[in-house]
Amino acid sequence: MIDQHTSLRGGAAGLPVRPRTGRLLVLAAVFVCAACGLVYELELVALASYLIGDSVTQASVVLSVMVFAMGIGSLLAKRLRCHAAVGFGLLEAALALIGGSSALVLYASFAWLGESQYVLVGFSLAIGVLIGAEIPLLMTLIQRVDRQDAGGAVADLFAADYVGALVGGLAFPFLLLPMLGQLTGTLFTGSVNAAAGGALVLWVFRRDLSARSRWLLVLANVSVIAVLATATVLVDDFERAARRAVYGDQVRVAVQTGVQEVVLTGADRDSLDLYLDGRLRVSARDEYRYHEALVHPAMNGPRARVLILGGGDGLAAREVLRYDDVRSVTVVELDPEVTRLARTDPALSELNGHAFRDPRLTVVSADAFPWLRADRGRYDVVVSDLPDPGITASTKLYSAEFYGLVAEALAPDGRLVVHAGPLGARPQTFWTVEASVRAGGLAPRPYRVTGRYGGFAASPDRGGDDDREREDWGFLLAGPGAAPQVVLGAGGPEPRSLEGPELREGAREAAGARLPGLAPSTLIHPRYWEEV
Repeated sequence: MIDQHTSLRGGAAGLPVRPRTGRLLVLAAVFVCAACGLVYELELVALASYLIGDSVTQASVVLSVMVFAMGIGSLLAKRLRCHAAVGFGLLEAALALIGGSSALVLYASFAWLGESQYVLVGFSLAIGVLIGAEIPLLMTLIQRVDRQDAGGAVADLFAADYVGALVGGLAFPFLLLPMLGQLTGTLFTGSVNAAAGGALVLWVFRRDLSARSRWLLVLANVSVIAVLATATVLVDDFERAARRAVYGDQVRVAVQTGVQEVVLTGADRDSLDLYLDGRLRVSARDEYRYHEALVHPAMNGPRARVLILGGGDGLAAREVLRYDDVRSVTVVELDPEVTRLARTDPALSELNGHAFRDPRLTVVSADAFPWLRADRGRYDVVVSDLPDPGITASTKLYSAEFYGLVAEALAPDGRLVVHAGPLGARPQTFWTVEASVRAGGLAPRPYRVTGRYGGFAASPDRGGDDDREREDWGFLLAGPGAAPQVVLGAGGPEPRSLEGPELREGAREAAGARLPGLAPSTLIHPRYWEEV
């Protein structure tokens, strides 16, 4: 056995390094390439979730297509084993170019074509094929520098591959995104990928290359790095042009936070639009109807202590603070950048009536779910002004468990109001929220209000007012006992546009549109993306 093992060593004749050094260099290249490959995967998932929505579906599409393509790449790589060095060098150059530019092209497709799903699948296939072809070629190269038994070589390669994937997976959210952003981070990763693959082949395996192959690899890698570097220099101009294509010409603020992308458009409070991750969250031209319909029915009764979940823009707080007998308002907002803009941006702060200057208001930067679990307060009114239930990231905030926590936080005669999505456009989503509220121990009463602008979902339309369709907003007013009546808050300020008869009619219409038999959404079985 000793003689057999010894005979397997060697294989480094003609290489400029000792076998052990060459083996370490190949494993180092495996480590770097694996880290880069995982960054490409995570970037596609993150950007697709932001551009298309429904992160569960996008992650499933990217990962399943990529794993399938990796199998195809492994089979195709068998034809390159006799030219493993030059094949690996060209493969890494192609992977660096395609993976490094993937986020840029995906965003461009969304901005100018309005469609990115097919581009997402195409990049997942291409990157998967190239990643899958790496291991067979690297297996050949590591045996070339330090021949050993196949089991040991495979163990070394996969160990380096998995550790590299760990580093890439952690570097993406904690280093690349906060320091460089999505586009620049991916371009930088591509450059590192090209440099690592090119350096390994052109140095360790240079004697295996013909003069023509050597110059081909040098030209390919220099060209790829030059293209990625040029794109990095121009990425700010590209982002500005893409934002204008998506949001129009009046983009004033664009901030990538640790939670989402926040964009403000419009020159003043009357033309202001607020987008969160590409979805129109606030349109100044009609937001008052939405927030009046959300807040005022819930204020009919005791209202000394009010809790607002979400609503970091301050617009729901503006309506709540119009009541003189409100003593305290707590706003729980996940993204502190939204509340900072609501305080400091001239147009947004004017639109919310400078609500954050009111001494009755307290802001908490936290996820509403764990915060409710830890909070021991009791509230007369809870206003749920959260992202749409169809967005996967907010699904837990529309679950039966979440409404159970809200029920515990309500005073005995307290009220909860929930924006449950457009009743007409997505009735199954709306009535699933209703079933979840009921499963959480509250008695809900539905109502709807029609708005002029379809203002709280992503819209590719950037046209004028006449191009926007009227849309209804669906709400649920719930209490721990009997379902509250949908009326305006007694003894409070007069809303600008809402009237009691409109609310009563909206409640009758909503009750008549009920979809019976829907199961509640839970943490174990979320249901909101099941609607067809």
